Parts: sequence; structure tokens; C-alpha cells
Amino acid sequence: MKKIFTAFLAIVVICILLALGDVAFNQQKTGGGKQTLTIYNWGDYIDPALITKFEHQTGYHVDYETFDSNESMLTKIRQGGTNYDVVVPSEYTVQRMKKEHLIAPLNHRKLPNLKYIDPQFLNRSFDPDNRYSVPYFWGTLGIIYNDQKVNGKDVQHWEQLWNPRLKNNVMLIDSARDVFAVALITQHHSVNTTNYHQLKLAQAHLKQLTPNVKAIIADEMKMYMEQNEAAVGVTYSGDAREMMNINPHLHYVVPSEGSNIWFDNMVIPKAARNKKAAYEFINFMLDPQNAAQNAQYVGYATPNKAAKKELPKKITDDKAFYPPETTMKHLQVYRDLPLRVLGEYNDLFLEFKMFAK
Repeated sequence: MKKIFTAFLAIVVICILLALGDVAFNQQKTGGGKQTLTIYNWGDYIDPALITKFEHQTGYHVDYETFDSNESMLTKIRQGGTNYDVVVPSEYTVQRMKKEHLIAPLNHRKLPNLKYIDPQFLNRSFDPDNRYSVPYFWGTLGIIYNDQKVNGKDVQHWEQLWNPRLKNNVMLIDSARDVFAVALITQHHSVNTTNYHQLKLAQAHLKQLTPNVKAIIADEMKMYMEQNEAAVGVTYSGDAREMMNINPHLHYVVPSEGSNIWFDNMVIPKAARNKKAAYEFINFMLDPQNAAQNAQYVGYATPNKAAKKELPKKITDDKAFYPPETTMKHLQVYRDLPLRVLGEYNDLFLEFKMFAK
């Protein structure tokens, strides 16, 4: 009986040890370990060398995961499971996450390098006083064109996309908000309008564009433009930079009458398990040298004023990616609209897409 009891006790001890080991493993995997920082970011949106540098400087291990849209990221955050310490949502998603109490207010005293951010990128409408978010990168919606197929002066403004000479030569990004923004701006309306009549007028104007529309696509636009398959595309500044690096005949312009300006931001979820590491990482990324290195690797515009001074002049003097103030003052930030209104945008956009086929 004693031998049986001893064997039973040994089995119990082994089971407890295995259970504790499994808990420890899962804690580390989900960011629960004190020495693990779990980051959730867009794909290829940070210089890997900076992650290595941060690990060496701090002793933390970085668990880095990626997402491909604000919506998929938001769904995963809502579901829980993985406790991310730092997440990088766009501006309208910051608004949504605030409303749903998914992100924690920031202690700016723990972010001394916040002083390096250009004031024009702080205190934006989606997060007054940057109570919840820290600017990471920013960019614009604009026009990319091929100088072998069209004269640059003929595609400096949104209304020029309706020119009959561009028949079957315009590519549109597959996004309701972005395509409607183009039409709304030409009609002098806000890109955040909730007026259904204005949306219908914008849709009618878009239908007049259909003879010029070659395709309404997403990432495939890069390949088509790089391979000279179309004269013009409506796309984002970061994607335009990638295309231009491949094809020297491509150029990017932000219409001076206005466009969308977007911001990606670093936030700390309420469910974060290692907030100390999160603050250290955000402050690390705000360091001017690190921010400059990251901007050169990623290719997007940095909101870090001190970092911008360390970038090559050929980058910072490029008005397509760092527009002049005369253009900047006309750029609009998307707001998180009511679900009913977003549904109207999507339904009217779907009708337009069917009409454009």
C-alpha cells in the first residue's frame, strides 16, 4: 500500500510540475512573462534590426505578430486570448477602441521622447491631447501616374481623373471610404459626411467616371502599375513609394485641393500584461535615431520632427511624401462614423462597383 501511495504521489507531483510548466509557457507566449513584450503590428512595418536592438538594450524578448487590416486586428483584440502589449491601429480605429474601452490611457511622464513629435501631428481630432495614442507613421491618399502614358500636369487634381483621354486607364483602390473621398472632395464636401444626399451625389459623379475605370483592386495595383499596365492609380503614399522604387516612370502627387491624411499610432491595450515593457518600447521608437532608421526602412513619412532632420534631403524635400503646408491644410482625417452610415458608404460603393463592370 505504501508503494502504491508513493507511486501515486509521484504521479501527482509530475502532473503539477507539467501543469506549471504549461502555464509558464503560455504566459510567455501571450506576453504574460515579465521579460516578454508582445507586439501586434502591420506586416513589414518595422526595421527588424530595431527589434534586435531593443532586445539587446533592455533584456526583453519581443514576440512580434502581424495583421493585414484594422478590422481583423480589432476583431482579435475584442476576442481576447492573446494579451498584446503594443498595438498599431489607424486613427479611426483608435476612436473605435476608445469607445469600446479596449485601450489604456497613457502616462506621458513615462514617454519623455514624446517631445520629439512634431506638434502638428499631436492633439488630432481622433485622440485629443494624445490621451491614448502616440503617432507612428503618417501618409496620404493620392494619384500615382506613369509619365510614359500621361503628362504629369494632366493628373494633378482629382477632377482630372474624369478626363475622357484616360478612358480605361484609371485604377481605383478597393475601399469605399477612399473612393468616395475622391468624389466628395471634387464636390466640396467633407470626407466624413453623414448626409445621404451628398453620398448619392458622390455616387452619381463616380458613375460618370466608369468609362475611365480599368479596375477596382487592392494590392494588385502595385504589380499593374509597376508593369506599365495603366496610366493612373488612386492609392496610398506608402504603396506609391514601393511602386516608384520598381518603376522610375511612376510619380505620386497629392492634389492640392485636398485628400485624406492617415495616421498609424502606437497604443497600449487595457489587457496588456507587460505595460512597463510597452512604455519602454514606445519611448525607444520615439528616439530620433531609431525613428529615422525605421522611416528609411519602411518608407513612410515620420511624424518625428527630430528624426526627420536625420533623414536624407532627397526624402524630406520630396513634396509628394512631405507635402507643403498649402496642401497639408486641406488634408482631412477619417472619423469613425456610425455603423449605419458606414453601411451606406459600403452599399453605395458596391452599387458603383457593379455599375463599373
